[in-house]
Amino acid sequence: MITLLGRANSGNVQYVSWALAELGQPFERIDVGGAFGGTDGDYARMNPNRLVPTLKDGDLTLWESAAIVRYLGARYGSEAFWPADPARRAPLDQWAEWIKTSFAQVLLPELFLQLVRTREADRNQAAIDSASGRMKNLASMLDARLADTNLFGGDDISFADIMIGTPLYRYFTLDFERADTPNLTAYYERLQQRPAYREHVMVSYESLRVR
Repeated sequence: MITLLGRANSGNVQYVSWALAELGQPFERIDVGGAFGGTDGDYARMNPNRLVPTLKDGDLTLWESAAIVRYLGARYGSEAFWPADPARRAPLDQWAEWIKTSFAQVLLPELFLQLVRTREADRNQAAIDSASGRMKNLASMLDARLADTNLFGGDDISFADIMIGTPLYRYFTLDFERADTPNLTAYYERLQQRPAYREHVMVSYESLRVR
C-alpha cells in the first residue's frame, strides 16, 4: 500500500492524491502539516524540508509533488498518462513546469496569500490588482494552448493535466477579476466531471482563511 503523508487541503498534496486516484493506485493518506503538525522527528528524517507531501511506496520515499507525480506516471501510468517517447512527453512536461514556475507563482504566493491568508483589513489592494493583471496574461496563454484539445494530452488524462488542473480549483474560486478564457473555462468544467478531481482537488480551503 502506498502511503501519502499530508493534509487534504494542501494544494501540493492534491497533485499527488489526484494522480494516484487517476492511476487507480490504492493509497493511505495520513494528515500531516498545517494544523495537524507532525513534520518534526521521523517525518523530518524522511523529508528534510518538513513540508508536505511525502510519499512512501515500498522502500522508496519521495518528496516534492512534481517529482512524485512524474515518478507515479513513469511507474504506474499508461502511454496516454506518461508517454514513453521523450519527444511526445517533453511538450507536456514544459507546461507541467510552467504551471508551477509561472502561473502558480502569481496565483498562490500573491493572490491566495492576500485573499485567503491575510485579514481583509490588512490586504494590499494594489498588490492584488497587480497580480490580477499578470494572472490575466498567464491565463490567456493557457487558454490559447487549450483551444483545440479536450485534455492536455488529447482525449485521455496525462500527468500534465494533473499539474495544470490542480491549481485551477483555487484560480476559479478565489475572488478576483479573471480574464475571459472560454477554452480554459471549458477545460476546468471537464475536469470537474471527473470523480477523482472532485474528491481530491475540490477540497475547501476555508479552514486556511485568516479572519
